[in-house]
Amino acid sequence: MARSKVAIVLCLDVGFTMSSSAPDEESSLEQAKKVMTKFVQRQVFAESKDEVAVVLFGTDGTRNDLASRDQYQNITVHRSLMLPDFDLLEDIQDGIKPGSEQADFLDAIIVCMDLLQKQTVGKKYEKRHIELFTDLGSTVSEDQLEIIIANLKKTGISLQFFLPFPVDVDDEGGDTSASVHSHIHRNPFPRKGLTEQQKEGIDVVRKLMHTLDEEGGLEEVYTFRESLERLSMFKKIERRPMAWPCQLTIGSNLSIRIVAYKSVTEEKVKKVWTTVDAKTLRKDDVQKETVYCLNDDDETEVQKDDTIQGFRYGSDIVPFSKEDEEQMKYKTEAKCFSVLGFSRSSQIQRHCYMGNHVLKVFAAKDDENAAVAFSALVHALDELKVVAVVRYAYDRRSNPQIGAAFPYIKDSYEISKSAGTKGRSSQHLKLLFKLICRVWKTCLIYVQLPYMEDLRQYIFSSLKNNKKCIPTADQLSAVDSLIDSMNLVYEADDGETFEDLFKPSKIPNPHFQRLYQCLQHKAFHPNEPLPPIEEHLLEMLEMPSVVKERCQGPLEKIKALFPLKEVVKKKDKTTAQDIFKDSSEDGLNPKKPRIEDEEGSFSIMKLAEGNVTSVGSVNPAEDFRILVRQKNADFKDVSQQLINHIDQFLENKGSQYYMKGINCIRVFREEAVKLSKVQCFNAFLQALKSKVEDKALADFWEIMMQGVTAQDSGAGTNKE
Repeated sequence: MARSKVAIVLCLDVGFTMSSSAPDEESSLEQAKKVMTKFVQRQVFAESKDEVAVVLFGTDGTRNDLASRDQYQNITVHRSLMLPDFDLLEDIQDGIKPGSEQADFLDAIIVCMDLLQKQTVGKKYEKRHIELFTDLGSTVSEDQLEIIIANLKKTGISLQFFLPFPVDVDDEGGDTSASVHSHIHRNPFPRKGLTEQQKEGIDVVRKLMHTLDEEGGLEEVYTFRESLERLSMFKKIERRPMAWPCQLTIGSNLSIRIVAYKSVTEEKVKKVWTTVDAKTLRKDDVQKETVYCLNDDDETEVQKDDTIQGFRYGSDIVPFSKEDEEQMKYKTEAKCFSVLGFSRSSQIQRHCYMGNHVLKVFAAKDDENAAVAFSALVHALDELKVVAVVRYAYDRRSNPQIGAAFPYIKDSYEISKSAGTKGRSSQHLKLLFKLICRVWKTCLIYVQLPYMEDLRQYIFSSLKNNKKCIPTADQLSAVDSLIDSMNLVYEADDGETFEDLFKPSKIPNPHFQRLYQCLQHKAFHPNEPLPPIEEHLLEMLEMPSVVKERCQGPLEKIKALFPLKEVVKKKDKTTAQDIFKDSSEDGLNPKKPRIEDEEGSFSIMKLAEGNVTSVGSVNPAEDFRILVRQKNADFKDVSQQLINHIDQFLENKGSQYYMKGINCIRVFREEAVKLSKVQCFNAFLQALKSKVEDKALADFWEIMMQGVTAQDSGAGTNKE
């Protein structure tokens, strides 16, 4: 269910005291505008549906519905309720100017309440809220304070204050824990640094907020500095939870109504990039047109209807039409969540979890029979320590998945099964069991499992059997100390208080944060270079400072016990010269199996010869070698098949295909010499040279001729 929108009024004091500041210090007005900008930025990039209005007080003019001759003067409704956008951001930065007058902030609150009352009539809002930014430097009258408090409570409008200083700044030895936020982020404002008017304003704020909320009222009073720290991160995009209703089936006779939600899924940047005219910045001024042409000298245009998509299979292209693609799709009767069987949870290895999301599966809402059956299933899985292996298909067009459904029971909501069952009727027990099932928070957590093709099998030598890899006792102890020192869970001395020093679930994606920062900068400064990455973004994924300090000693010990030596390894370069090199120059390698065995000897190669009937695309050189050695082989026909594959390699271009083509030419050359078919190879070489010149493949020809020349100079017996 979507979250209802919120109506927010940003009420800013622009009076003359807000714009005054000490030399080399930022004025309170500029600080307040920074906080407002950060807030609106978060709303814009989070694509929030909340509506924002802006009210200014202390302005030179007056524009509000309550204004009369001597009432509510110097208060201006600057912007009515509407969705926040870049225009509002620009207006806050450049449009809001300091005023030369003063106005009562309580009067400003009344104007904000009036705006919210009138502009939210007939609309649904989850909450109505006022955020007031001021330095409390203006005169304040408490005549209507009780009326304001009563109306705020009656209408349910919430209120927050943002000040340059904490509200407990003028306390001397009193309880400074009234405002937790202000206490943590205390600013150095001594009592003598505040004017009498500001001290009076603080008293009014305290009275107002304490009356609205006796216990936590002052927690809604923030400093500008604290707010900037809290708003430094862009708000995450709010997603409406999408329910996926289905039937959980076990066999053909048992079906339970369920509903699933995505619990964890990878968030991706919304694809809103578009091509616009560089001068007008309008999308309509740019038209995109795709033209298909033949790869010939004239680049003959081909109509789209005369094209067909193809699937590259090796070096061949297999034509595949849209109709073929549609028929190929795996189609199911409908969406499904079908239990195929059960397995011990210990058999589902953690490294086999895959997929881009995790589902939480619940019993269907308002279905007591489904709740009873589903709860029984979850508890049975939990007690037996097994999981359900499930066939999952999102809809009939989706490819099916195999996954594991793990039982999950929220402990804090469990009720003892044996509680109060003695001496009760069966009907009473049934009702009690239904009540327990509703209270228990049970669900299944679905995680996708891999198919055979998704697994990667690797074989490595055992570390246990290699004496060089067995660590010493000192090395094991050093690694243990390092792991202990890098523990991300802090445990207090009492052994009962724990604190997580690194919470990934609370860390926003740095990519999103940087993107929003750059977009916002470009929106206001299109001709300026992008700003550097903000320091807090770089620090987010750094090791916590406490852990960094704690692990320095163990790291030094590790460095001493595990010395490192640089090993320089020369890279082997495979060139055409290496391919064409005659193995007889260096003598026969005794480790390399001979291809030509005696007539009566057994070889795997000879077993394969009977299965090769044509030159294929997977290993054309070896296929050619096998075919030309068969009895009654037509050398010309087989060589033409090889030439066709060489042409395809050259069409694809690229060093990988060039080397494959050169390997085929090498084998062609060797077999032509052995079988006295040199003229056939020479004719091919002449034709190849013409093709190379026509298709601008000089780089390929140069690589090949380097190898041929090197072999000729070493052998000196070739007839080409």
